[in-house]
Amino acid sequence: MTAARDDGLPEYLHRLLDAGADLPLQHRMPRPTATARRSAVLILFGEGPRGADVLLIEKSAHLRTHAGQPAFPGGGVDPGDDYPVGTALREAEEEAGIDPDGVRVLATLPELFLGPSDNLVVPVVGWWDDPRDVSVGDPREVARVARVPLADLVDPANRFRTRHPSGYVGPAFGVAGMVVWGFTGALLDAILEAAGLARPWDTGDVRPLPVLGVRRPQLPGTPDTAEAEEAAAPTVADPAPDGPPTRTVPPR
Repeated sequence: MTAARDDGLPEYLHRLLDAGADLPLQHRMPRPTATARRSAVLILFGEGPRGADVLLIEKSAHLRTHAGQPAFPGGGVDPGDDYPVGTALREAEEEAGIDPDGVRVLATLPELFLGPSDNLVVPVVGWWDDPRDVSVGDPREVARVARVPLADLVDPANRFRTRHPSGYVGPAFGVAGMVVWGFTGALLDAILEAAGLARPWDTGDVRPLPVLGVRRPQLPGTPDTAEAEEAAAPTVADPAPDGPPTRTVPPR
């Protein structure tokens, strides 16, 4: 079930929801493993001072893995979660102070399997009817929270590709003082394409990621080769071992 056209949502979100089951993401593995960890991320859209935007966090530089990397709020399922929606909303509240009651959940997109980390991730699409100021929920996990204008994400001047030491080359965005790459960059790239917002950009502009511990102004992420799972582009997985999850949920 997708949202009705008279629900007050912008047209780009309707296009995303209509095309959500067929996101332009590359298959890399035939199916998730039986031990794949269930996770969910919240892709929260809203209308901000500079127009339509989406919520991103920057992970703490002190984390053991993915330190300093931009991401959607999200994480692994906890006992008692109403997975995947409950997981995404709980993590967004813990990481970015998002009130779950203020989020209108629109849909769950196809699950994405990250083979190197054995993670099965479900993106949950939400809309803020009444956006609020964002704040860091847990400073041990999150360095900052940003509402990034979609206009900045689709600006060709902010688009390029990054090369990870593992050899992976994928789409990236230089926005809000961050370089969004890896899983999050690939997912954003597919979302903007599905929403009909993407603009032509120079895919031949390939930039290396910085050395671990070095924070350059244009490339502030701090990955290392032990984090190759984050570099892997998301893949649309086949049905989960215990059956296919619900693809969409009715509006809240």
